[in-house]
Amino acid sequence: MKVFEEKKGNIFRILSEAISEGIVIVNEKQEIVTSNEAADRMFGYGPKELLGENINLLIPREYRHSHTQQVEEYLEKSDPRQMGHGRDLYGRRKDGSVFPVEAGLNPFEIYGSKYVMALVTDISVRKGQEREIIELNMQLEQKVEARTKELKQTIKELKEEVAKRKEAEYKILESLRKERELNELKTKFLSLVSHEFKTPLSGILTSATLAGKYTETDQQDKREKHLKTIQSKVKYLNNILNDFLSIERLESGKATYKFDTFPLSKVVNEVIYNANMLLKEGQRINYPQNIDDISVNFDEKILELSLTNLINNAIKYSPAHTLIDVEVIKEKEALTIKISDEGMGIPEKEQKYIFNRYFRAENALLDQGTGIGLNIVKSHLESLGGTIIFESEEGKGSTFTITFPNKNTTE
Repeated sequence: MKVFEEKKGNIFRILSEAISEGIVIVNEKQEIVTSNEAADRMFGYGPKELLGENINLLIPREYRHSHTQQVEEYLEKSDPRQMGHGRDLYGRRKDGSVFPVEAGLNPFEIYGSKYVMALVTDISVRKGQEREIIELNMQLEQKVEARTKELKQTIKELKEEVAKRKEAEYKILESLRKERELNELKTKFLSLVSHEFKTPLSGILTSATLAGKYTETDQQDKREKHLKTIQSKVKYLNNILNDFLSIERLESGKATYKFDTFPLSKVVNEVIYNANMLLKEGQRINYPQNIDDISVNFDEKILELSLTNLINNAIKYSPAHTLIDVEVIKEKEALTIKISDEGMGIPEKEQKYIFNRYFRAENALLDQGTGIGLNIVKSHLESLGGTIIFESEEGKGSTFTITFPNKNTTE
């Protein structure tokens, strides 16, 4: 028997010393029957010091139980395999230190006895390198993340800067546009003022000169005619000045309103009385029906300004022998007034501009007017919760409708 064991030992030594990796061979009892020099050196043992020891000696305590079961199962199946199946394996040195290993198992049988040869490799260096790579990757990821954050922040700042520049550019362009618009308005304003003031002033001067020549008693009718012309022209100039003052107050935010309760007929009568002085030959204003008992709670001056503007426009832009109709519609909490004429109407393509300041339709350029009246009326009415709308057909006439709140109307 001793000779037999020696023969087996010689065979194991021949097999193991020919391989550079650590080799440990165990029998069915999991006893170490041989180990090569590489294995002894790897685990910190001297020559033959491991012979007869249980393989668990080379396994850390926390892995021994599962390892014993795995070896028993392996001896039953007896097929070559890699230990661990993807799990980390560790060996235990004589001094108790633990190190990572890889182990390939190969079963074999000699003289009727079963053995397992474990081919063990110390992978401490590789694991260290893997750890370094992992740490380097983590550091790289952290740097990439930091750089990404910096880049995102830079991009965000650039976007904000671009947005600021675009906003600044827009403001500059908007300022230039408003400046050009203002210059155009100033030019148009000066032209309008020059034209609108020059004509009435010339009429006033002519009438005043002629009136001075009629000194005889029998010439009183002629004097009164020229005096009425002077009054009409002065009133016209006064209305223009009031319009310009309204624009200034609206733009500066200084427009103030005063609500009073007053008879609607008071304002309508005054406006129509003054408008009668402007009627062309054969023109007639159709007075609204059933308004004597209607009281209005509104700004009296704004209502007068609105009606004056709309009725005077109806007279101005209508030919002789036409009717201007004024209609009042009383509702529960609002009052609606419609002014209709049989005049030239507004071209359809220009209707969207009708409330723009200084706008004059092409078919009305030869008539006197500043183009600011409707703009002022619309601004005042909207400031007081009212509205102004219109319908118009070129060559047939227009209807302007104003509506304003009136909670205190009584009959």
